Amino acid sequence: MGRTVPEGPPHGLRRPVGVPGPGPQYPAPMNRLGHESSPYLRQHAENPVDWYPWGDEAFEEARRRDVPILLSVGYSACHWCHVMAHESFEDEEIAALMNELFVNVKVDREERPDVDAVYMEATQAMTGSGGWPMTVFMTPDGQPFLCGTYFPKESKPGRPGFLDLCHGVTQAWNGKRADLQELAGQLTERLGRSSLLGDPAATLPDTDVVGRATTELLAEHDAEHGGFGRAPKFPQTMRLELLLAAHARTGDEAALAAVTTSLDAMASGGIYDHLGGGFARYSVDDIWLAPHFEKMLYDQALLARVYLHAWQVTGQARFRQVLDETMAYVLLQLRHHDGGFYAAEDADSEGEEGRFYVWTLDEVQEALGPDAVLAEAWWGITAAGNFEGRNILNRIHARGELERSDAVEDIRRRLWDVREQRVRPGLDDKVLTEWNALMLATMAEAGAATGNQAWLDAAVQGADFLVASLRDADGRWLRAWHPEGGARHLAFAADHAALVDAFTRLAEATGEARWIAAARSTADALIARFWDEEGHGFFTTAHDGERLVARQKDLQDGATPAANSLAAGALVRLSALTGEPGYHRYAEQIVAMLGPVVAAHPTAFPHLLQAVDLLVGGVVEIAVVGDAASLVRAVQTSYVPDAVLAWGEPYPSPLWEGREAGKAYVCRDYACQAPVDTPEALVEQLRH
Repeated sequence: MGRTVPEGPPHGLRRPVGVPGPGPQYPAPMNRLGHESSPYLRQHAENPVDWYPWGDEAFEEARRRDVPILLSVGYSACHWCHVMAHESFEDEEIAALMNELFVNVKVDREERPDVDAVYMEATQAMTGSGGWPMTVFMTPDGQPFLCGTYFPKESKPGRPGFLDLCHGVTQAWNGKRADLQELAGQLTERLGRSSLLGDPAATLPDTDVVGRATTELLAEHDAEHGGFGRAPKFPQTMRLELLLAAHARTGDEAALAAVTTSLDAMASGGIYDHLGGGFARYSVDDIWLAPHFEKMLYDQALLARVYLHAWQVTGQARFRQVLDETMAYVLLQLRHHDGGFYAAEDADSEGEEGRFYVWTLDEVQEALGPDAVLAEAWWGITAAGNFEGRNILNRIHARGELERSDAVEDIRRRLWDVREQRVRPGLDDKVLTEWNALMLATMAEAGAATGNQAWLDAAVQGADFLVASLRDADGRWLRAWHPEGGARHLAFAADHAALVDAFTRLAEATGEARWIAAARSTADALIARFWDEEGHGFFTTAHDGERLVARQKDLQDGATPAANSLAAGALVRLSALTGEPGYHRYAEQIVAMLGPVVAAHPTAFPHLLQAVDLLVGGVVEIAVVGDAASLVRAVQTSYVPDAVLAWGEPYPSPLWEGREAGKAYVCRDYACQAPVDTPEALVEQLRH
């Protein structure tokens, strides 16, 4: 089981050269997308295709004309989305045909994950796989009858061309409409089954399921190259976090070895930016050399967190180095001046995927002169190259050896300076609530653990930005914000769940009580607006949100934690901090509902299994009362994945009751240990 799918055609298809990527300026609009705030939609505003944004106007027009809707879903950093746009949507002949035969709708999957999820489920059900760009033909009432991903302009062996496809759909619509409508009805009936997954009457699984997941993950681990399974390889951060937690709980050295091997392999490969920091989305090969070069905010958040934890566990400087460089990249390239974080940087620039990042030997020699010899040895640069005649900088030949000498650091800076003169990849400068919350949780925890005040300040500023800019006049959370369009779209369950976690992490990092209040109000909104009283768990959309052809629940962890996984972990931690048992009960119901399917497919729910650990194994509650900075620091620098920390400004919670200032209190399994007043004694208690 798995819901993470790459965009684009089957593996082995060569990347096209000369495909224009998005630029920083938007030409004069030729269709309705010019008034949208999404950078992805605005990239298509100059297409000759008469695009509509998702909304009632498009559906009404399809009903009026009695034609199918052609839905195209993608995102701004998607390379193959740009390819299909260049080949088909910018082509006058194809655009004229599309305008004649269909009502054409463009959707940014990052702004509307609800729409994307429904039709991705249909695409996977029909084709057995999925990805972006996603191409769906559907009835005027939104029922899909033909689904796919990338289609070339002209037909090729084993892959129909987009031109032929459009003609074929129209012939079927005009000649066999009853068959299409029957197929659409059958497919629609299958959608939304995620809302029925699980057993609301089930009981909590035991910790054995976590142990079995660990065993299965170790069996899937690529001991030679790191990661899990074969190409394409995604970072799978939640699996690594689960293995780290298993090592902390049981001392399992094999689990730790799998984590360190994978982290070393990723940071040494081309998926990591050795000049500017940060990670690309995934590797197309099994050795982490050749990535899809787009950089997503959520990957930086989740990868920085696991490198932080690996540094806490092992003390190895290379993991701290990757953390530092990833945070530096985010703060330099993905941060709005008021505090929010942008969604992504594109894979393409100057008409080619990866052009910004790759080097010829001649370019390196021109930039460095005699010092190029050192660069060639350090990053494996050759005349032949390792990527279509150019070089992806990497340390695969010296995996894990990342610490740079002064001389290597000098040439890194010089190459970085030269690279900064190139045309940067397109920036998707929308701010997404969910992804920002993931970043804030990591930045707050990392700032507290390392003592980096700049990271803490950035986390607080980012959270203040969300509170000020991503809510409507009634205080209701919204999904997306753009510098030119403001905030829009009601937030989804994943946005709320990620915010609850981010606010509790901020409270633990800063000692400010206002973040607990923010976490509680957001948790209350999540429960009131998304909870399924009949089957338990959270729906993706709010009870009063837009009604799609199916209402789903986000249950299975993928590139990001599922909404229900995030909610279960965040609610049980919030319950421990506040003493509010209701939050704990909701978390229990989520985990119990999913217990049977988790038991059958444990590795598909790695983030949820961390919540299982908290619920079944119990949360370690730590309270540091009064002015005791050294005790707070002892907790924050330690890796204790099953702990919560209350300190600083008191807020309503039993954790403060009857406690003496200047001391730390550690409680687990409803029993408290003797209070301590030294960091050494506190760390000793945390080890047992």
